[in-house]
Amino acid sequence: QVQLVESGGGLVQAGGSLRLSCAASGRTFSSAAMGWFRQAPGKEREFVAVISWSGGATYYADSVKGRFTISRDNAKNAVYLHMNSLKPEDTAVYYCAAQFSRLTIAALRFPSAYEYWGQGTQVTVSS
Repeated sequence: QVQLVESGGGLVQAGGSLRLSCAASGRTFSSAAMGWFRQAPGKEREFVAVISWSGGATYYADSVKGRFTISRDNAKNAVYLHMNSLKPEDTAVYYCAAQFSRLTIAALRFPSAYEYWGQGTQVTVSS
């Protein structure tokens, strides 16, 4: 049983920064991975970043590499997405997701790999 709750979204100006948080409740395992996805109106849900829960390995989409950073706080059972140099095209609803299978990094780029999802938080970047 896992519940995910995102927070930290809002309206920011292009070039600004924002930090999203994902609080996880319930039991976690060493094999668990946490991912961030985003979805704009009329668009497919897009992979953003993933981090292994226990190992700290990370992987990013090319569109956000060098601008976004995914991290975790084991004591708080939380995952974060630090977003810098935001662009209008980053505007979307951002979702936190979790899975507990030992999947490859390649597999973790797809939404179908994840078992649990948060409700999403809106990020709007003005030009």
